[in-house]
Amino acid sequence: MSILDRRHPMKSLVLKGAGRTYDSLPSNYRFEDMAFTKLRSVHYKRLQRSFEDSEFVSWGIVDENGNLTNAGALLADESPIRQSRIFCTRWNGLDMTSGLGEAIDDVELEGCVIGQLQDAVSFVRNNSRKKWWKESDHREELPDYPERAVTEAIANAIIHRDYLQMGSEIHIDMYDDRMEIYSPGGMMDGRFIQQLNPLTVPSKRRNPLLADFFSRLGLMERRGSGMKKIIDSYKRFEGLPNFHAPEFQSNASEFHVILWNLNYNCYCPVKEDANYREEFANKPEQFVNSKGEFANKPEQFAKSRKEFLKASRQIYNIISANPQITTAQMAEKLKLSQRQVQKYLKRLQEAEKISRSGSRKNSEWKIIDEEYEGFFDRI
Repeated sequence: MSILDRRHPMKSLVLKGAGRTYDSLPSNYRFEDMAFTKLRSVHYKRLQRSFEDSEFVSWGIVDENGNLTNAGALLADESPIRQSRIFCTRWNGLDMTSGLGEAIDDVELEGCVIGQLQDAVSFVRNNSRKKWWKESDHREELPDYPERAVTEAIANAIIHRDYLQMGSEIHIDMYDDRMEIYSPGGMMDGRFIQQLNPLTVPSKRRNPLLADFFSRLGLMERRGSGMKKIIDSYKRFEGLPNFHAPEFQSNASEFHVILWNLNYNCYCPVKEDANYREEFANKPEQFVNSKGEFANKPEQFAKSRKEFLKASRQIYNIISANPQITTAQMAEKLKLSQRQVQKYLKRLQEAEKISRSGSRKNSEWKIIDEEYEGFFDRI
């Protein structure tokens, strides 16, 4: 066992003995150096009122001595806590070593944990299909994964993970038949969830400040009913062929949630949504290479789509933090040429994902992608 491995249980014991939690401790960062635009905008959207400066203390973002807490550092726009990242990957096949090629899509999410939740759910939606059938008076949809279940599972991973485990992040791995969500930190009492009834397990919050913040904003269930919400989200589909209920597994240092793809090997009389997210499906001109040659090979398509989706996520985050940002400033942040950024912006505008208003010298970007911005209205 390394020195770092030995330090972790010692730190946990010290915190427990002092009656403190990781998120309540003062961080090593200055409150004055942080921005909280994401927090403020989501607070207004969810509660219909502005976030007052006095609430930084009452919500535990700043302690009574004016120090930024770890909870505050996790909620800052550009969170400096590296182990708070989420790694999302859509694998090609049923496991990582199926030999069917590299990942179809992947992204590393960082920054404000509220924004990470939004971006992670968006990643799942962008890598999912949706089928449907028509009833007499409405259209019934069958998603790969119920969004409520996905949201609860990711929110719980963010809230309950052990941030004292350095160098260990949340992982969301999507395969053809399932999604696995891994978070560092087992159950606080040392028990294994697979040996218990997940519907009756009492809630013990590892990071109570974060949990309270998410619950006040309605981003997760407050009183330990997250697993019940996940299970209930699947129950309405239990009549489907090959139905699998969500699974929960844990050990001393890890927690896993497995959500099964409702549409995998489902031979139901349903149709696939014609609007499945293939941004370039009807735009073959996007695949002309620098030599003017038509390039529509599957691997070229996948690479182009992957790069565009990654840039789109980054652009959304940049616009959210600073709607007045210029293309040159955006290019600097993205570490891309200004010409490439302009191409991405044009494509997003043509797809009615973003808009720009105002004069040339005083313009403002706005995200109008309902799939992305509508997240906080859907949950």
